[in-house]
Amino acid sequence: MTISLRAFMGWVAASAACALVGCGPSDQPGAPAKPKKLVVAMDATYPPFEVVDEKGEFYGVSVDLGRELGKFLGREVEFRNINFDGLIAALKSGSVDCVISSMSANDDRRRSIDFSDPYVKTGLAILAAAKSPVQSLEDLKAPGRRVAVRLGTTGEQYARQFLPDASLVVLDSDTACVMEVVKAGVDAWIYDQLSLMNYHNRHPEATRVLLQPLREEVWAIGIQQGNTDLKTKANEFLAKFRAEGGFARLGDKYLAKEKEVMKELGIPFVFDLEPGDLGKK
Repeated sequence: MTISLRAFMGWVAASAACALVGCGPSDQPGAPAKPKKLVVAMDATYPPFEVVDEKGEFYGVSVDLGRELGKFLGREVEFRNINFDGLIAALKSGSVDCVISSMSANDDRRRSIDFSDPYVKTGLAILAAAKSPVQSLEDLKAPGRRVAVRLGTTGEQYARQFLPDASLVVLDSDTACVMEVVKAGVDAWIYDQLSLMNYHNRHPEATRVLLQPLREEVWAIGIQQGNTDLKTKANEFLAKFRAEGGFARLGDKYLAKEKEVMKELGIPFVFDLEPGDLGKK
């Protein structure tokens, strides 16, 4: 067999380049493709679950959970910070693989996306302005009450359904909602228990937190409809992670103070799901 001088020189150049960059098995024809990154979307404005620090690094409960899911799947993880009301649209478009962002799994959202098994059980609660007369849900039902809700959350859905006489102040961030309570621009804000505990601790003189749940909710991993393979594997991961004490470790790492407060109030800790909760759809 003979080859032209040009072909021979091309082979030499290619071999030299391969030696310089260290061609590995994945560079050769027929080698297994490297697994795609697992792209995880979250609204990273929600400590201690999902936050971006001043260096642009993601951290928190949901971030650790996403990284552990990536390890289970054998895939590198990429996090994308998306405003909460855009998470479902991103998932439906296929630009992200899943949502791990303290998202409640409910019937309204199930019309457009799927969910894994639950990994958190929490409840909607009330953060009231210190001088507001609101002491309970019944007080919020009085005509003329001003109630803050965050756009796209179950707090907004709840208020629209059960507080028809309230004047809703719809805002697009936690910071905006809590500041409305602090300055008494609203009587109260409806949101999840853990968040409201944290915001009350930051503003103890201007707020009161009413932790008895208005309604219990579960959080789960959001998955694109039809992606049964990822849904099955996510459920396998969650069961394994729970059985191996992963959620207990996350609780100790990020939520030790909240766990103690909830224990004192007789409210189940968010990771203490019962068998019936794990089957909730």
